[in-house]
Amino acid sequence: MSKSLNRRQFLEGAAIGLASAPLISATPAAAQSSWAALVQSVIAEGQKFDPALVVETARQLARRPLVPIVATDLPDGYTTLPFDQYSGIRAQPGGLIWAGENRGFTIEPLHRGYVFSSPVSLFTVEDEIVRRVAFDRGKFDYGRVTPPPANVDLQFSGMRIATGLERPYEVAIFQGATFFRSLARGQNYGSTARALILRPGETRGEEIPFFRAFWIERPSPASGSLVIHALLDSESLTGAVRMTLRPGDVTLIDVEMTLFARQALDHVGLGCTMGTFLSGPQSRRSFDDLRPSVHEVSGVQMLTGNGEWIYRPVNNPATLQVSSFMDSNPRGFGLVERERDPAAFQDDDQRFELRPSVWVEPLGEWGAGSVQLIEIPSDSDVNKNVILYWRPRQVLAPGSETTLAYRQAWCWQPPERPALAVSGRVRQGRGSQARRRRFIVDFTGDRLADAAVVASTRANITATPGTIQNVRIWPYPERKLMRVGFEVDPGTENLSELRLVLQSGGQPVSETWLNRWTW
Repeated sequence: MSKSLNRRQFLEGAAIGLASAPLISATPAAAQSSWAALVQSVIAEGQKFDPALVVETARQLARRPLVPIVATDLPDGYTTLPFDQYSGIRAQPGGLIWAGENRGFTIEPLHRGYVFSSPVSLFTVEDEIVRRVAFDRGKFDYGRVTPPPANVDLQFSGMRIATGLERPYEVAIFQGATFFRSLARGQNYGSTARALILRPGETRGEEIPFFRAFWIERPSPASGSLVIHALLDSESLTGAVRMTLRPGDVTLIDVEMTLFARQALDHVGLGCTMGTFLSGPQSRRSFDDLRPSVHEVSGVQMLTGNGEWIYRPVNNPATLQVSSFMDSNPRGFGLVERERDPAAFQDDDQRFELRPSVWVEPLGEWGAGSVQLIEIPSDSDVNKNVILYWRPRQVLAPGSETTLAYRQAWCWQPPERPALAVSGRVRQGRGSQARRRRFIVDFTGDRLADAAVVASTRANITATPGTIQNVRIWPYPERKLMRVGFEVDPGTENLSELRLVLQSGGQPVSETWLNRWTW
């Protein structure tokens, strides 16, 4: 009832399993049992479920030191399984949760093995009662892999979710650390979300939070939504997460999170999304690849707290690049794929034009902070080398409790869009002099078909540091398009922040286009 992932799709999310590796240790089984005892003492199997109990479990867990994930219980060879053998382990039809009940959703528990060795507990909530999903090797087809011994409880590595009655399709997968992916109807998997990211890109090392357990509420028939509760744990904090999944032409995931800090945290990432950008017309790095473009995300879109629409193309840089966009109470941000023409990619296997954009809309006030963008050099299209998240300015103090919420849209284009011209394809190349760089930026929008608007439109362009030279505008009102060309002269500098907005009568006609160029 759900499609298999191929090896490339697994490798695209390889960081999901590999990132949890530092947390795996040979901690005594008694320590793991003590954690299980804590969960049982607060949310006992067979008792009435209350979402507040997950919050209370996280609160109590935060008063104890981290119990590292134990992976020593896997049978010999399971952590070194080749991909093709691991992917052959699938739940049998009778092993799907709620199969045949016509509830609009089925859940496939995912076996541990390969890079997904960390144990995760699964529970359902049925008629308001907690039911543990017991591991049963008889509910799996092991393909060419020797089944584990009988009467062992390996728990699971995560879950795969399918939706639909007559023609079910896969809509989400939760597996490894706090990673999950979703998509809209008709799309292929692409970007990966993380419920929480801690200290990415820092020399002191990233800290990897992980999900310990999920409680999945059994949906009523034709409800159209699935509610998932999760318990999050890490060295520095714990958390209770509630996610409401609503699949469709735009798949929405409402996320509510309560975090409990074990120690001070000054670099927390919220609403995190990771995507792939290898090459495109705006990138100067070249690869021996027959495809003209290789990317599942083309840029960052933002709606600031003061209502400014911003678009920033992403890049595959020669060196690690970290960009911060300061803001207060952001209204939305996300990694988006604006290129939907298959001819731009010429890839009949990956179909990058079918990958989702991911838009995050904060619910409530998030205060001061920054949208943080990390661009990592990459030479492979299986790497998620672009990372985007919100970084609050406020430090999480030890013993503090923090509650926040946001809505995540997995979509073709963000549900909220500017009533302005938007930037499309960007090209760049050598300029007219030694260190100058030439850029061509296309803008499209209904207002660019208005002859009066076109006649009065000017391009406001700045470079910091550097100067802008040789600005030209080519209007094509019949195509609702305006093309802007310019050169950047950085002088003796090796980096320049570019800003471009079309204006008429002092008012914006387009979104604000930003870019960073390094020499």
